[in-house]
Amino acid sequence: MSHPSFGRLLAGAAAIAATALVADPALAQRTKITVYTALENDQLGPYKQAFENDVKDVEIAWVRDSTGVITARFLAEKDNPRADIIWGLGASSVALFDSMKLLEPYTPKGTDTLKAAFKSPTAPMAWTGMDAWLAVICYNTVEGKKKNIPAPATWADLTKSVYKNEIVMPNPASSGTGYQQVYAWIQMMGEGPAWNYMDKVHDNVAVYTHSGSAPCVQAGKGERVIGIGFDMRGAREKTQGAPLDVILPKEGAGWDMEATAIVKGTKNMEAAKKLADWAITKQAYELYGKFYAIVGLPGMNPAPPNYPPSADAAMIKIDVAKMGQDRDRVLKEWTKRYDIKSAAK
Repeated sequence: MSHPSFGRLLAGAAAIAATALVADPALAQRTKITVYTALENDQLGPYKQAFENDVKDVEIAWVRDSTGVITARFLAEKDNPRADIIWGLGASSVALFDSMKLLEPYTPKGTDTLKAAFKSPTAPMAWTGMDAWLAVICYNTVEGKKKNIPAPATWADLTKSVYKNEIVMPNPASSGTGYQQVYAWIQMMGEGPAWNYMDKVHDNVAVYTHSGSAPCVQAGKGERVIGIGFDMRGAREKTQGAPLDVILPKEGAGWDMEATAIVKGTKNMEAAKKLADWAITKQAYELYGKFYAIVGLPGMNPAPPNYPPSADAAMIKIDVAKMGQDRDRVLKEWTKRYDIKSAAK
């Protein structure tokens, strides 16, 4: 048998809860949107919290996996899309979706302030860029001196016999950093000369890793003299004491960026537009800058210690749509030629 005062307490609590709902009706009417992403797990919480703090009537439900898995999933669902919006997926994948007419054209408020490379070339826009990462050369100064192996200044240098068995780079079939640099060579040199170049570099490669971070880590430890790898990892290894030079070759560097795009056919269009608008605010770019050195808003310089200067200028001119469209074909050719030196999975 319940005590009368306990019953009054329950009634009082229910009344307070009901009042709270009336006081903030936005909480009761939040639109939940499904967001496809390849952001790292440690980014999901801060991004969701920052957005929902500002936009009270929209709630994010993440669907997160690696770039390749999210891209394949999105394409498999193209006739019956499950996502409302993409926030944090490689622009080469997003541009591929655009070429297949799977995105809703929308120009978010404030896009005129963005760097040119961070805007899709259509009007209305198909996607907006968030942050970018580059492929760099990590050179171990101690091992290089010990073995009398000079620091390379250009990509062309890597074909020299002095680098035999001293180069490690990512397998492009498993690493976004690897693919963006392979594709950069194709864009810079033309397809035939690029494969000839990669044949020569392959002769000097000791192993192809399955991670974009591993080459700079291995170079930092002195396991190899040279690692072609992820820019942020190179800077971090150097800051943590590794004897590295982080080099942007004179010809320029391959890159990709994370992008935001609304999915065609979403039933939550207004909510998706609110996220697309928020994704290019100064607050959003400050958030991206905690994880990446290059962001889409001019005047912001979130680069960590030991990050190579002038990285923006090193970004080669690249057709991100073609980069996405050519992916399968290029990877098949690369695998046929060079997979024999890939690390065991």
